[in-house]
Amino acid sequence: MVINDGIQLTVTVTLFVLSYIFYKINVSFCCFFILVAVFTTRNTPVSLASMAIERYIAICDPLRHPQICTVKRTYIVIGLIWFISVTPDITDLFVTLATESLSFFHGSVFCLRRNIFKDPILAYKRQVFDILYFSCVFLTLVFTYLRILFAARALSTEKMSAQRARNTILLHGAQLAMCMLSYISPSVEIVLHLIFPGRISEIRYANYLIVYILPRFLSPIIYGIRDKQFRKYLKMYLLSNKCRVRPKTVVPKD
Repeated sequence: MVINDGIQLTVTVTLFVLSYIFYKINVSFCCFFILVAVFTTRNTPVSLASMAIERYIAICDPLRHPQICTVKRTYIVIGLIWFISVTPDITDLFVTLATESLSFFHGSVFCLRRNIFKDPILAYKRQVFDILYFSCVFLTLVFTYLRILFAARALSTEKMSAQRARNTILLHGAQLAMCMLSYISPSVEIVLHLIFPGRISEIRYANYLIVYILPRFLSPIIYGIRDKQFRKYLKMYLLSNKCRVRPKTVVPKD
């Protein structure tokens, strides 16, 4: 997931900067950037849902966890995640190649998904798949985290342990919920554009920050601060800086 998010951020930031500098770029390059961005963006929520299932198995069926979650099966799941993420959108490329002329791919366009994959059927297909992905990931989130929460309460002998389990589940669930915004962001952007027709650039910029940057920004904070070793050194660094006293400047008397 770290590699996937790194690729996603690199591609989307590059595309965002190029769109603001050159406004229009080559259709073939835009098509490549759009597809990679879509693949990696759709990949993240599915990966987090898979992580939720793995945690569900580890907590609710710990005796079978080593047999179920092997390294070989993990690689198979990663491949399946990429297949699920790539297949619905790679068909857009095939349809566009079949319907558009060769000169279209040599031209320049403002790099938006709807400017490349212009067939109305593709827009309806995208909405159907977004609803399907959203529903599956949301149901996986609710089912696994509720079961983990009940298991943590039942197995915990201390209130502190139950509280920490609840906090972990809520943080992970919030991250997954924010990543799931990518499924509904195109529809939200269209609605906001109708409400504020003269603010399309600001809407796209805010949508980019909230949907694509913020969930990936929170991920290292969530998993970093909750790590004991990292938290220990972070406290040491902050306290050492706070305790430093700037030496007083001695003003000579006349």
